[in-house]
Amino acid sequence: MALDADDLRIRVSAEPDPDLPTGWLTASEAVEAPLAEESHVPRLPAEASRPKARFSFSRWIAVGLGGLVSLAMGLAIDALIRDLFTRADWLGWTAVALAALVAAGFLGLALREIIGLMRLGKIDQLRDSITRAAEQDDAKAARSALQGLLTLYGDRPETARGRKALASHLNEVIDGRDLVILAERDLLAPLDLEARRIVMNAAKRVSVVTAVSPRALVDLLVVLFENLRTIRRLSALYGGRPGTLGFLRLARHVLAHLALTGGMAAGEGLASQVLGHGIAARLSARLGEGVVNGLLTSRIGLAAISVCRPAPFVATKGPKLSDFMSELVKTSGGETAGAKKGREKDRADLDRTADDS
Repeated sequence: MALDADDLRIRVSAEPDPDLPTGWLTASEAVEAPLAEESHVPRLPAEASRPKARFSFSRWIAVGLGGLVSLAMGLAIDALIRDLFTRADWLGWTAVALAALVAAGFLGLALREIIGLMRLGKIDQLRDSITRAAEQDDAKAARSALQGLLTLYGDRPETARGRKALASHLNEVIDGRDLVILAERDLLAPLDLEARRIVMNAAKRVSVVTAVSPRALVDLLVVLFENLRTIRRLSALYGGRPGTLGFLRLARHVLAHLALTGGMAAGEGLASQVLGHGIAARLSARLGEGVVNGLLTSRIGLAAISVCRPAPFVATKGPKLSDFMSELVKTSGGETAGAKKGREKDRADLDRTADDS
């Protein structure tokens, strides 16, 4: 017998039916039973939801175009050198020396990019190793990872004191998590303080420029420039020192971190968080826009700290967006009030000049 799900005579009750035999389930229990058992089902590995790597035809296109461009440039340079040799030998040898100089420059640039990428990869590996050591409280793994951290900052004189303190802790502390906490306190705390200052100053500049600038294009350029400079400075602070390709890779990781943590969803939710609690009634539209843009810059800076830092935050949760809010409101408010006062003074001077004339 087939039943129609839309039949009004059918009722689904959450109460157990005494007429049902023992062990039978009602309709609602049958629906809820799989949900109740979900906690006992083993989770699939993360690779199950990731697309399998396939051969990309775009790589064929990139390799082919790159090869054609290289051949064209090589033939053009060869033809130029041959033509110069036909004119005068010294012109030909000058062209050869200049071509060798260009080749050496490209070689040095390639080596610098490779070293920068390797350095960023080492920082990522250090962060993963230190995170696992702290989570598992593995002292052996923590010592090995922290030795890599000491090597990373071995050429930084400003970290000498912290490196010395951490090196003494490696032979005294037996808990892996405690070793990571000591490394965070002695070695990374001064770097974290400087990173907060870098992000705060960048957010202040963006906030002030956005609040007083009359052009949206100027706002866009300032925000882009400050965010890119902040990412590069934070990477250099924590030991990354990326080249061009490394910086692009780092910026992609920062954007991925923002997307993962929901940092880019800053429309009405962020505006209400920033301008709520009665602050919106006391701020002008331009000032509120400046504060929101400053906080977005702060959010990008916080994501950059998480990506560039070679160790996780264990003893503390790290800097938060709320740490920058009051300072940005105060800075933007003071700058906007000063600009408004200056404009009123200029207007009064013009009126006085007109009256005298």
